[in-house]
Amino acid sequence: MYSALSETRRIRVRGQVQGVGFRPFIWQLARARGLRGDVRNDAEGVLIHVIGPDLDGFEAAIAAEAPPLARVDAIQSEAFRFDRPPDGFQISGSGARGADTRVTPDAATCADCVVDISGSDPRRAGYAFTNCTHCGPRFTILHHLPYDRGQTSMAEFAMCGDCAVEYADPADRRFHAQPVACAKCGPRLWLEADGVEVPGDPVAKAANQLRSGQVLAIKGLGGFHLACDATNSVAIELLRDRKRRPGKPFALMGTEHHIKDYGAPTEAEMALLSDPAAPIVLIAPGRGALPDSLAPGQSRLGWMLPYTPLHHLLLAAVGVPLVMTSGNLSGEPQVIGNAEARDKLDGIVDAFVMHDRDIVRRLDDSVERITARGPMVLRRARGRVPGTLPLPPGFKDVPQVTAFGAHLKSAICLIKNGQALLSHHLGDLDDALTWDEFRRADADYAELFDHAPEVFACDLHAGYRSSQHSVARAGRKPLVEVQHHHAHLATCLGENGWGLEDGAVAGIVLDGLGLGSEGTIWGGELLLGDYHGFERVAYLRPAPLVGGDAAQRQPWRNLLIRLDQAGMSALADERLADHPLALVRQAAIAGVNAPLSSSAGRLFDAFAAALGLCVAGQSYEGEAAMALETMALSAPGAFAEPYPFGPDLDPAPLFRAWAQDMSVGTPAAVMAARFHAGLAAAFCAPARALVETGQARAVALSGGCFQNATLLDLCCAQLTDLPVLIHTKIPANDGGLALGQALVAAAAHLR
Repeated sequence: MYSALSETRRIRVRGQVQGVGFRPFIWQLARARGLRGDVRNDAEGVLIHVIGPDLDGFEAAIAAEAPPLARVDAIQSEAFRFDRPPDGFQISGSGARGADTRVTPDAATCADCVVDISGSDPRRAGYAFTNCTHCGPRFTILHHLPYDRGQTSMAEFAMCGDCAVEYADPADRRFHAQPVACAKCGPRLWLEADGVEVPGDPVAKAANQLRSGQVLAIKGLGGFHLACDATNSVAIELLRDRKRRPGKPFALMGTEHHIKDYGAPTEAEMALLSDPAAPIVLIAPGRGALPDSLAPGQSRLGWMLPYTPLHHLLLAAVGVPLVMTSGNLSGEPQVIGNAEARDKLDGIVDAFVMHDRDIVRRLDDSVERITARGPMVLRRARGRVPGTLPLPPGFKDVPQVTAFGAHLKSAICLIKNGQALLSHHLGDLDDALTWDEFRRADADYAELFDHAPEVFACDLHAGYRSSQHSVARAGRKPLVEVQHHHAHLATCLGENGWGLEDGAVAGIVLDGLGLGSEGTIWGGELLLGDYHGFERVAYLRPAPLVGGDAAQRQPWRNLLIRLDQAGMSALADERLADHPLALVRQAAIAGVNAPLSSSAGRLFDAFAAALGLCVAGQSYEGEAAMALETMALSAPGAFAEPYPFGPDLDPAPLFRAWAQDMSVGTPAAVMAARFHAGLAAAFCAPARALVETGQARAVALSGGCFQNATLLDLCCAQLTDLPVLIHTKIPANDGGLALGQALVAAAAHLR
């Protein structure tokens, strides 16, 4: 019998609390405190009914001691009366299906499971699908909510008796681990070549082929990877040739020992690598030498630790780091199905490492870095999705919203129940298969999260496929068209919890291209605004993008126009004599396929070409700008000598100063550094003025150019005594744009 001090409560826990071992955690916590009652999953999260003493202490312990993959957003409790007082504390079955709770992202193999696959237990030693409640696949195997085995692609694998015992025991770390399996009953791994299964140990056989310089397709959590020996320059060139990927950096996978041997990771970078999300992290090179062909012209390599048991087993067998790049044809979505892999990748790889667990949802690897200003997300995908952000103050009563992002680096954002859910990276919608994937993702997220939007949002550009899709989806419901750079600004505000009524900020928004309010192409803007609206205060002097898309691919076109604008046509003739200058100049004068643009991205391209980088063309987006940043980092002292800009952010003085530097033999690295410093100074001065005159309360830095950690750091240094908002969880590029669109649309609804 309980004393008069006993209480009875219904406790609701909201957040990322399903599929993370939360119910056995509550069961153990309640039993240790002598409490009676029950715990269950339902559509809103975790529901607890409990009777006993010190329930305030119990609630405090729920938040303080939650499992490693859990995220507790809220604990709400109220008085409750049992019809019949329970005996002990039990875990009840899940409640009704629903989608008001969080879905846990896929998580890297935990230390305990690594021990299991390395041990002597015949059920799990060497077993490539070992997992527990603290690790393993979640989002990539989930068909429907709630997160139970029957709703996942594990449903077809009947648990053996041993796994069933573990699954049913609340004291076991595999209690209700939905993908639980062992060699007796779970998914199977095999090596396949020329359409035939290769007999023998698939891991050992695959390791032998990798060591011999062959290229393999390896099925992972969110799709296939293409893998080869990262120390073998011949194998790397073979992969580049077969995939038709001449220069874009390859991601690497290695053990902690490999990464510390070949790289120079900081403590913060190692912590990020070891996060359950297991992202690709950009790391500076170390003592060990790897082939330059892994990332031509770049100062950092993208590393990730093994995040599945298969990866751990394979790396242990190979003994060297591996290239692990997305398994796809150039520009297409990552392959996820076995038949699809055979069809798409057969001409690229020598063999396949296959398994028979279906991938429900294709997810690329997340890409992140640590900068002088903290973490930065470049691509938000596996391990981070479908994590959510709480809406900022003032957005409490907004309806459900769906926003469809931009045309490049597309992603979708849903608003529901005070949370914003930004989808995984979907890709560039020019590709027909990516476009199909985009539409599937829209339907998938709507169904999975029971999302019925009352308001829609899209980019102002009516030619974007995402905008056209939004018109069809909205029908007669409200559709808010959001100017591209206003959406960037709103994304930065939302990520930083800037309230709806917190006032205007000065937004420095630097990116490639976005349709402006007056019909020209923007990309180098200083905005004064908030969620409700904005004013375009200043912008880079516009220049024609001669050839349209060709101007993005061929930096020499942008250099020609900027030199002509600066009165330096003779120098342009000299430097660019091998290109059809007369035709481009005629098109610029006539305005034929030459829209005016204030793009900061194209200014980066122009100056990179001025220093001889990617002059004729880029093999991938951002190649010239990335090479320019790499060059600048080798002359850090030159950041103190910024190139000048003219009135109204005219870069003509910058190019005249560059020409003077060229004439006296100034090193290219010094000029690259002076360019970065000049661009930062030019935009930060008027932004500072907006804050100091009281027109703005802070400065926000957004747009794809702020993936450049050097530019970000220089701007923050210029604004060091002011409130500065930056991106740390959401991409600064177009991959985060849908969040800003959704918030602008929600703000419009509240007015």
